[in-house]
Parts: sequence; C-alpha cells; structure tokens
Amino acid sequence: MKRGLSAGRVLDPIETASRDEISALQLSRLQWTVKHAYDNVPHYRAKLDAAGVRPEDIRALSDIARLPFTTKEDLRQNYPFGLFAVPREKVARIHASSGTTGKPTVVGYTRKDIDTWAQLIARSIRAAGGVPSDIVHVAYGYGLFTGGLGAHYGAEAYGCTVIPMSGGQTERQVKLISDFKPDIIMVTPSYMLALGDEFRRQGVDPRASSLKIAMHGAEPWSEAMRAEIEDTFDIDALDIYGLSEVLGPGVANECVESKDGLHLWEDHFYPEVIDPETGEVLPDGAHGELVLTSLTKEALPILRYRTRDLTRLMPGTARSMRRIERINGRSDDMIIFHGVNVFPSQIEELVLADKRLSPHYVLELGRKGKLDTLDVIVETRQPPEADPIAVDSCAKDLARHVKSMVGVSVGVRIADPGTIERSIGKAKRVIDLRPKD
Repeated sequence: MKRGLSAGRVLDPIETASRDEISALQLSRLQWTVKHAYDNVPHYRAKLDAAGVRPEDIRALSDIARLPFTTKEDLRQNYPFGLFAVPREKVARIHASSGTTGKPTVVGYTRKDIDTWAQLIARSIRAAGGVPSDIVHVAYGYGLFTGGLGAHYGAEAYGCTVIPMSGGQTERQVKLISDFKPDIIMVTPSYMLALGDEFRRQGVDPRASSLKIAMHGAEPWSEAMRAEIEDTFDIDALDIYGLSEVLGPGVANECVESKDGLHLWEDHFYPEVIDPETGEVLPDGAHGELVLTSLTKEALPILRYRTRDLTRLMPGTARSMRRIERINGRSDDMIIFHGVNVFPSQIEELVLADKRLSPHYVLELGRKGKLDTLDVIVETRQPPEADPIAVDSCAKDLARHVKSMVGVSVGVRIADPGTIERSIGKAKRVIDLRPKD
C-alpha cells in the first residue's frame, strides 16, 4: 500500500464526539426535517396524517419508527418535482437516475445542500487518507448521475486539484494518469480493473503508477475484489457509499487506518436496518435492508428511505459514528434460483479466489424446458487454447465450489481474455435471457 494514515489530518469535532452528543444532534435535526417535510411537501403531509403522526410527536430518536417508509416508487409517482420542499427557484441543481426501469427519480439541491454534499465528500476523501495537496482523477460519469459532479465538488472543497475525466475513453484515461500523475482516483471498482487491463495492454505496470488511493462506489464489490485491485495497483482501495435519493456519494466512507466498514456520517443521516420482508427494525449487528433518513437536506428531505441495500450496523472504530458493513447485495438484485437466494457477490468471491480466473465475469440466466438455468461466464487469465485440459479443470472446480458454498448447480463457461464487455460505469453482472412469460 502506498499511503496509510496521514499525519496532521484534523477531523471535524463531530467525528470524535460522544454517542450522546451525536444522538442529541440527530434528534434536533430529525425534528427539523420532519417538520420541514410536513409543512412543505404535500405527499409527506398526507402520509404522516394517514399514519397519525405529526411533527411534534417526534420526541425521541426511537419515534422515527412511527414514520412511514419512502420508496423509489414515491419519487416516481411525484415526478418530477413533487417532493421538493422549497420553491423551484431555490433549487440550484437537479440530478436524476437513468430511468431505465420506469420514470427517473429526480432529486434537487439548494446551494446549502450542495455545500453540505461537498463537505461530506471532502470528509470522505480525508477518511480515505487524502490530503488537500493531492491530485484527484474523477472517472465517475458526469451529468445527471450524481457520481462525477459529487466527487468533483467535494475534491475541490477539500483543496485538491481535480481532473474531471468522467467515464469511458479507457486508453486516454491511462495516458492521462501516466502524464498528470494523480494521487487519488474515484471510480467504480469494476472499471478500475478495466483500467488495470489497459495499463498492461499499453505495456505499463499499474503498480508503478502515481496512484496511492482509490475510492470505489456505485456498485457492490467484495473483499476479494479489493485485494485484486490493491495488488494490481499497489494502492489503498476504499469503499465510498451513497445514493442519489439520499444525497449522492459521501453518505458513508471507509477509513484508511481501519478498513473495517464504512463510517456513516450520522450528523447528516439517520440509519436503520430493517427486515426487508416485514419492515421490522432490527438491532445493531443484524443483517437486513438499510433505511436512511436525511437530517439536513433542504430541497428534498427524505424520510425513512428504503435503499434496498443489504448490510448491518456496527459500532464506530476509527470514528465515533457507526459503521455499515460493506454492501453485500441488494434485495432487488438478488437472484432466486431453484429456491436459493443468490447474490452476484457470492459468485465473485469464488471467482477471485481462483488465480487462474480473471475478475471479469457475468451471470447468465436462461431456461431449458421448464427449468431455469444459471451460467457463470468468466475470463481466464490465459487464452483457453494454451491448455484446454487446465481450462476444463478450472470450470469444473468453480462449478463445484459454487455448489458447495452457495448451494446451487451452475454451468461455467470459460471465455477468452478481453471478451467480456467492460463497464465504464456500474457493472452489469446479471444477464436475464429467460423468455418473458
């Protein structure tokens, strides 16, 4: 690793505050948020009235359980600006999801919201080991997606020099990294691996690059992938978490000195973990679905938003604020295959454990007769024709490990290096070829 804890980094006082101090601040801000939403968003006023809850009923943090959940469907039903709590002329910026599965979800920010967002990204960069003198290469997409501009404004707020590269143009990405010599890269983990491939294709050792820190978000990734990235680049790879409906990147971040989960910035967000089936609030330490409530957002306050991300809450370590475990999947990305819950991250761990295989893979769902099929398509590190017998053995080994560890029988197809499409944003891990009934 190229950088550990940097001396002289001054933390925000709230990052080392006592649990009582954090809770008191959260309660005050939660009370403001509920009143702000009730007074200014007809949708929330109607939902709270239907639940028999008024802002003055929030007297303790535990009272948050009385509030109704917010879902992505609520945002879509109020498309485009129905959930905004301020007049449109006070909205300084608008972001939106791609809307590939329906209407896009639209979020707005006042100037204060943008400043808060930038400060939380700056805090996250510091937690990852960055210092204000660093050069930051931003390879998240710019535009309506929150990743690029969120990372950009935060790096600038921290005092860094920013290279606004955006996604794509992989060959040029590597050239600019070689020429401009950035210290930090902010990019999806799957695209980071694609950059490693391009370094090698150009005859450049990725371990010799100037990069010291990588901040990866926007998609689930495993500890095995972290090890792959850190070994490929001789770098510290840190997890950053966020989602546009709640803010964008910068809701939580790993600390370089511990790398033991993401410290959630609890002065701006209140976390809960629930049973995704029943909605019951689970105790800290139990695995379930993450629910987030914004505490300081002006333009789009969000109450008990169901993220669909699966994790658990843990005590703070490097910071006082609680941690969330690395997101190990999404409740809406889970594959139910022959009655077994399967997450792409489970397959990824097994792929990356076999050094004969590359980290590039997809899962292909199909149907044979009346039964669903699941194939793992994964690249080998060497061309299959180099040793066909070894390739066949590798496929059988992976299928056996999946059956043993995950509990399902899969087909394994070994592909030539470079044949699986590289993603420049969020990796598409599951291809569903089943006929639509």
